[in-house]
Amino acid sequence: MSKKFGMGTDVPGVLTAATVLLAPIGVASAQSAEDFFRKAPHLTMYVGSGAGGGYDQHARLLVRSLSRLLPGNPSFVVEYMPTASGIQALNFIYNSAPRDGSVILAASTAALALPIYDSPVVRYDPRKFEWIGSMGKQQATCVTTKTSGIKSLEDATKRPVTVSAVAVSGSPGIYPAVLNSLFGTQFKVIAGYSTDGMPMAVERGEVDGLCGYAWQAYMANGSRWFADKTVNIIAQMGLVKIPELPDVPLASELANDLDKKGVLDLIALPGEFGWPYVAPPGTPSDRMAIYRRAFQAVLKDPQFLADAEAQRIAIEPLDDKEVGDLLRIAYSAPKAVHDRAAAFVAQVK
Repeated sequence: MSKKFGMGTDVPGVLTAATVLLAPIGVASAQSAEDFFRKAPHLTMYVGSGAGGGYDQHARLLVRSLSRLLPGNPSFVVEYMPTASGIQALNFIYNSAPRDGSVILAASTAALALPIYDSPVVRYDPRKFEWIGSMGKQQATCVTTKTSGIKSLEDATKRPVTVSAVAVSGSPGIYPAVLNSLFGTQFKVIAGYSTDGMPMAVERGEVDGLCGYAWQAYMANGSRWFADKTVNIIAQMGLVKIPELPDVPLASELANDLDKKGVLDLIALPGEFGWPYVAPPGTPSDRMAIYRRAFQAVLKDPQFLADAEAQRIAIEPLDDKEVGDLLRIAYSAPKAVHDRAAAFVAQVK
């Protein structure tokens, strides 16, 4: 299954469970790597966002089972690096973190995508991380309160519409800027909230809505907005429609030219690897092979799947090679599409 994008590129299907495609490693190398995990006092899972949000929830679910399935059952310490919407965490992992396999990161999807748009605030290349894989998608939505009177993107062109965000460089900051540029909407980003504070700001009436927060995160957080019909879902920004939202338009469907559609597809593409895990470049390949095998085993583990279901977390996994395919597509976007997307992203810096 593949998806044709406005930028004119096929994207491999990513909805089925990934098969481990790693070549066998040598006995001596495997033994050395297994000894590393058995003897490690602990491993560290950094999270590129604050405690209590979707990244934290996914990371904690993962490490419980990953610890069981790695050699020696090493424990994990979870550390948070939410500064600059996850950019600080990626800069640290890429440039400063130990490269021995003791450190991995639950990375912010929006921050991972910034180098694609030539952002000057990053010091990492996503293609050079040691990718472990992703647990599933993050398909962005744009919602407004019923009391705001904003029921469509067209309505949002008629007056300023305040939306909450952690920072302008994250998805809830970038998507409003893109929609303003492409459709003439008047979203006004109010930054400075915590990850779980963004939806709370909507509930308290401090803002009119939230644009760029993932549908999967709402489901995992147990949001009652949609069951109780207290918000309007005015657009979704994924590559394909969320199955539960067949009547909500994709922003790309509303684009009136191929370049606009290509820009929206390019910016939405990283959401396909929405809950990704990486290690520093240069981490030994035999240790990464063990991480990747353990990660794929976790995603098929009955206890993990039962825990994920109990926490309302949808598992739509990708392995490291599938993520690499998506990155190659993103970096091969036509220059006109790339430059326009990069200009929009630059506006929020």
